[in-house]
Amino acid sequence: MVKGDMVKIMRGDFAGQTGKVRKVNVKEGTVEIEGITITKADGKKVSRPIHASNLLITKLNLADPWRRRKIGEKLSEEEKMMIEKEAEEAKEKIEEVKEEAKEETKEGVNESS
Repeated sequence: MVKGDMVKIMRGDFAGQTGKVRKVNVKEGTVEIEGITITKADGKKVSRPIHASNLLITKLNLADPWRRRKIGEKLSEEEKMMIEKEAEEAKEKIEEVKEEAKEETKEGVNESS
C-alpha cells in the first residue's frame, strides 16, 4: 500500500468503511485512513491506525512511476495506455487540489490583514 490508495476495512470497529490511505507506517505495519478517527479522553480527534492485514485495496494510486512500470510489465499495450491515462488524471487532480489550497491560504492571509 502507498499513500493515495483506496482501501476497504474488512475487520474491526470500522469494518465496511472505505477511505484513502493517508499515511503508511512500514515498521509497525499500520495504515492511517482519511476519516477514520477516534476521540481521546481530552476531546482531541486523532487518526486511528489500522493493521494492513485488515484492509482490502480497492483502487491503486497510479501516480507513482515505479508502480506503473511494475504493473505494466505484464500488460498489453491497451491496458498500459489506460493506466497512463488514469495516472495523468490523478496528477491533474492533485495539482487542482494544491492550487485550491494555495488560493484558500491567500484568502485567509488577506482577510486577517
